[in-house]
Amino acid sequence: MAAKTHTGPGRAQRKGRSAGGRTTAKGSPAGGQSRVGRYTPPEEGGRYTPPIPKDVRHSPRWYGVTVLVLMVLGVLMILLNYLGVLPGSVTVWYLIGGLGVIFVGFLMATRYR
Repeated sequence: MAAKTHTGPGRAQRKGRSAGGRTTAKGSPAGGQSRVGRYTPPEEGGRYTPPIPKDVRHSPRWYGVTVLVLMVLGVLMILLNYLGVLPGSVTVWYLIGGLGVIFVGFLMATRYR
């Protein structure tokens, strides 16, 4: 039986107090397996991710231009719709199309490097 400790309402133990002590030995891995050395390089442990090469990290020049063109085109479509310049009457489809084009521009902007 565990030693008597000060308990809270409903006979729950205070936070941070454990009646049984440690589950695993201090300094050992969570599974209980012992390691020969303390430090294992990430390459050996399978957790190493090589860095991305620098030539892959840069977006082509046309990508940034396309992002800007899409956003400006979307704003222009919405603006011209409300001014009544676009063919047809003022309609909700130009608004939806403009917002869609702006959304695609923002999605592309998140991928820009």
